[in-house]
Amino acid sequence: MIRFEQVSVTYDGAARPTLRDVDLVIPEGELTLLVGPSGVGKSTLLGAVSGLVPHFTGGTLRGRVTVAGRDTRTHKPRELADLVGTVGQDPLAHFVTDVVEDELAYGMESLGLAPAVMRRRVEETLDLLGLNELRDRPLATLSGGQQQRVAIGSVLTPHPKVLVLDEPTSALDPAAAEEVLAVLQRLVHDLGTTVLLAEHRLERVVQYADQVLLLPSPGAPPVLGSPSSIMAVSPVHPPVVALGRLAGWSPLPLSIRDARRHAASFLTRLPTAPASTSEPALVPALAPAPGAGGGALGSGKGRGGDEAPHSGPAARPGLLARLLRRSGPTTGPARGAAGADGRTAPPTTPAEHVAQVTGLSLRRGRAEVLHGIDLRVAPGETIALMGRNGAGKSTFLATLVGTLAPTTGTVTVRGRTPHRTAPQEMVRRVGLVPQEPRDLLYADTVAAECAAADSDAGAAPGTCRALVSSLLPGVPDDTHPRDLSEGQRLALALALVLTGRPALLLLDEPTRGLDYAAKARLIEVLRRLAADGHAIVLATHDVELAAELAHRVVILAGGEIVADGPTAEVVVSSPAFAPQVAKILAPAHWLTVTQVAKALTEPAPEQRPEPEPASAPAPAPTPDPRAEDAG
Repeated sequence: MIRFEQVSVTYDGAARPTLRDVDLVIPEGELTLLVGPSGVGKSTLLGAVSGLVPHFTGGTLRGRVTVAGRDTRTHKPRELADLVGTVGQDPLAHFVTDVVEDELAYGMESLGLAPAVMRRRVEETLDLLGLNELRDRPLATLSGGQQQRVAIGSVLTPHPKVLVLDEPTSALDPAAAEEVLAVLQRLVHDLGTTVLLAEHRLERVVQYADQVLLLPSPGAPPVLGSPSSIMAVSPVHPPVVALGRLAGWSPLPLSIRDARRHAASFLTRLPTAPASTSEPALVPALAPAPGAGGGALGSGKGRGGDEAPHSGPAARPGLLARLLRRSGPTTGPARGAAGADGRTAPPTTPAEHVAQVTGLSLRRGRAEVLHGIDLRVAPGETIALMGRNGAGKSTFLATLVGTLAPTTGTVTVRGRTPHRTAPQEMVRRVGLVPQEPRDLLYADTVAAECAAADSDAGAAPGTCRALVSSLLPGVPDDTHPRDLSEGQRLALALALVLTGRPALLLLDEPTRGLDYAAKARLIEVLRRLAADGHAIVLATHDVELAAELAHRVVILAGGEIVADGPTAEVVVSSPAFAPQVAKILAPAHWLTVTQVAKALTEPAPEQRPEPEPASAPAPAPTPDPRAEDAG
C-alpha cells in the first residue's frame, strides 16, 4: 500500500537530511506504529505519505513515495484526499469551518459526494466518536481533546484507504484515548484501512499495533518489525516494556494483561509494599457515559482550552456532589504527611500557602464551568490536576493566572488577586505554559525568544537558553520556532516561563509531544524547581507523569473536585488514572519502574531472630520500599 524507495528529505538550510535512504513497504490493512525520539523525522515521514512533504513544507525529496500506486511527488495533497486522510498534532491548524457538523462534511463536499451520502457518513462518524452532543457546537468552544476527536472524524468521513495520524491521542484523557484507538482498530479489522500512526505515549497504543516502524536517530535507517521485536531494542518504550526488561520477562509483555501473568512471582522479589488504603474520594463516578464527548453543551471555550460547562437542569449537583459537600470540601493530605508511596508534601501553615482558592465558581453566560472549588497549594508542592476532557482543568488554571475572573469565591497567589493585578507584577508570582505553546512565541529565532525572556524577567543573559538546552539539547540558536516540532515548541515555551522563576508554575498538558527522554528531563527540571520552593500545578492526562512527579492528585469532574489526596492513594484506586506499573502490581502501591528498580537494588533488611513467644512484642510495620523515593 505504502512504498518508500530510497527516500531522503533535506529541508532548505539544513546541514544534513532529516530522512536518509528510507526503503521499506508498509503493509496494507494493518496498523503500523511509528516510534522514535523527538526530532528524528517522524512528522517528515508522515508528511511524505500525505504529500505535505515537499509540496507544503518545502525542501528536497529524493527517491519515490507511492500510496496505492500514486507518486506523492507528482500528486499534491488535494489529489490524494480520496486516498489519504491526515490528522496532525494541532487540529486547530487544520480546521476550515466553524461548526463540528460542517467540519465533518467539508472533506466529502470537496470530493463532490452526494448530499445523501454525506448526511449518512456524518451521522455514522458522530456516533463512532461520541460527538453527537457536540454536532452544533462552534469548534472554537471545544476543549482540546474534543477538537482532536473532531479532527479525526473529519478525515474519516471521506472513507480513505490510508489514515496518517500524528499523535492523535496527545490531547485526550485516558478514556477518550481508548475510544479513539478502538475506532482505529475497528477501521483496520473491519474495513481493511491502512493506519500509519506516530505517538509518543506508547503505553496507550503499542498493544494495538500490527507492526512498529522505528526511527532510532536522525538520518539512521528505519527498522520495521513486530511490536515485541522492536520494543526489545527501541530506545523509546512504555513502562510495561521497561518493567519487563527490568524483570527479565520473556516474551516481553506489551499490555497490562500480559504483564500481570508475571506479576505474582515478581512481587516475591520485592519488599512488602504498603497495604492498600481506602479511596480518598468517589473516583468511580468519573467513568464517562457511553458515547460521552467529554463536555456538556454550551461551553465557552477559547483556543486549546479544556472546560466542562453545564447549565439548566443538568447543572444541579448530583448525589455524589451533594454527599461530598455534606461532609465538607475535599482537601489534600496534611502538609508534611507522607502518602502511601512515601512521597512527602512540604509542611506549611495557612499563611505560607502560595495559592489559596476558596469557594471558587465561574460562569460564562448560563453555563457554570467551575463550582465550589477549594484548594490550597504549598511551596514546594507538586499537584497533578486530572479529569476527563472538558472537566474544567484549563479553566481552573486560567483563574490562577488571572485571565479569567471568578464569578464567586476568591483566588489569591502570594497575597495578590491575579485578575486584579497587573501582569508585570504577577510574572514572578505565577506563570502559565498553555496547551498551545505557539501562543507564547513571537520572535523569529530561538535566540531572540530567549533574549526577550531574559529581559522581561530581569534574569541574567543566557538563563533561558540554558533551560532550553536542558530540556531539548541540540536546538540551534537560529532555528525559527515554527520549524520546531510540537515537543520542541513546548520545551521553548516552558523555558520562557521558567526564566522568571515564578513562585507558582502552571502547566497545561506539559508532556504533549514529548518523548520519554524529553519527559524525563522535564521531570528533573520540575523536581529541582519544587525542591527550591516553587509550587507546581499540572493539568494533565499523562498518568505516568503524575505517578513520577506529583505529591498530590486532584481530580475534577463536571467542574467540581471529586478526589484530592496523596498520589498513590488516588491513582491506584482509579482504573482510568492508574499508571501501568500500578495496574500490573496492584493492589500494592508501586507506581513507577524507577521505584521498583530502586527496591530491587536496595539490600534486604536484616533478619532478626524470632523472639520467645512469652515476651514477643507487637510486630514492627514493614518499611515502605519507596520511603526514600521522592518521586
